[in-house]
Amino acid sequence: EVQLVESGGGLVQAGGSLRLSCAASGFTFDDYAIVWFRQAPGKGREGVVCFSIKDDTIYYADSVKGRFTISSDNDKNTVYLQMNSLKPEDTAVYHCAAGDRNASHSCRNSRYYSYVYYDDATLYDYWGQGTQVTVSS
Repeated sequence: EVQLVESGGGLVQAGGSLRLSCAASGFTFDDYAIVWFRQAPGKGREGVVCFSIKDDTIYYADSVKGRFTISSDNDKNTVYLQMNSLKPEDTAVYHCAAGDRNASHSCRNSRYYSYVYYDDATLYDYWGQGTQVTVSS
């Protein structure tokens, strides 16, 4: 069974840090691109960062650049999102999603053109259930 399971969300004060985890099972992890999306109440979904694991391509949305860092442990089939200097506007439900070749291509294009192409939800085959991040002011 294919699964993505997020964990690590919680309540933190502004300026604090959290580390989210996205554990994958049931598919070959490093053939995929992983994206972290977030959705705040009343707002649209935002693609926070993409990570094409095979070619080590990463691209961050401007809203998180310099504060968030994505990494992976391929032995554990897990991707991490380290979130530092958190702001109240980072409050959202965070989902990880995995997509194959087209998603990896969009991630590479994002880095090449410095534009978020990877936030098309149709690129992703697998989604986690989400984890709530709440940042208090």
